[in-house]
Amino acid sequence: MPIAEIEDVRLHYELSGAGAELLVLSNSLGSSVRMWDKVIPALEAHHRVLRYDTRGHGMSSVPALPYTLDQLGRDVLFLLDDIGANRVNFCGLSLGGITGQWLGIHAPQRVARLVLANTSTCIGTREMWDQRIATAKGVGMDALASAILERWFTQPFRDHHPEEMTFIRRMFASTDPIGYAGCCGVLRSTDLRSEINSIEAPCLVIAGSHDPATPASDSSALSAALPNSQYIELDTSHFSAWERPDEFAHAVLAFLATGEQTNG
Repeated sequence: MPIAEIEDVRLHYELSGAGAELLVLSNSLGSSVRMWDKVIPALEAHHRVLRYDTRGHGMSSVPALPYTLDQLGRDVLFLLDDIGANRVNFCGLSLGGITGQWLGIHAPQRVARLVLANTSTCIGTREMWDQRIATAKGVGMDALASAILERWFTQPFRDHHPEEMTFIRRMFASTDPIGYAGCCGVLRSTDLRSEINSIEAPCLVIAGSHDPATPASDSSALSAALPNSQYIELDTSHFSAWERPDEFAHAVLAFLATGEQTNG
């Protein structure tokens, strides 16, 4: 179980694949590296793939609150330094997409291409995040799980994949409530609308046509604000890399294939 230690946090990561270029995968709120399981085989056939658990999630440690977006971004930079990676491609979904935007704004020399999936420059409302934080801390993650599954997946997908829903529910419910609350706090305070047009890296924005958490209209607006962006909309809800893995992986690989070698 590879672990990178930086100051007050230990970051769990997995490195696989044998390609020349490194693709970093950043998980959503309330998930772990396992959220990428269905796209990993396709991605690692063409790239080295680094997936990691955001602080407070999965097998990474749960440092004291509060967390900041600056910390999440610098965690990635430390992890890249730890494994000796200079310039990489980066793919983040939801919270991971917010982290990707931070990297594009504050560490442009480290990212060649960005995939921003089911995300926006700001997500949700302060009241919504306050309620999530209070529930996670006061009652626990199980109290949020059913509503989260309804937001993450379309009804037909949930109906036809009960075993997968059980797995996803367990992944979400096993997230430390303090770690979850800390990252809810990051999203509560994040608004990148005034900075997003400074990202120079080519970007692919992936939206879900049925996504209530980050609606396609928000993703479309994000793409329009980026100076060098492509936009694709999949027939999915919020967890697009799981619900439509083949289409997701194909879109990512096609986008990355248009770039030059980025790292060594």
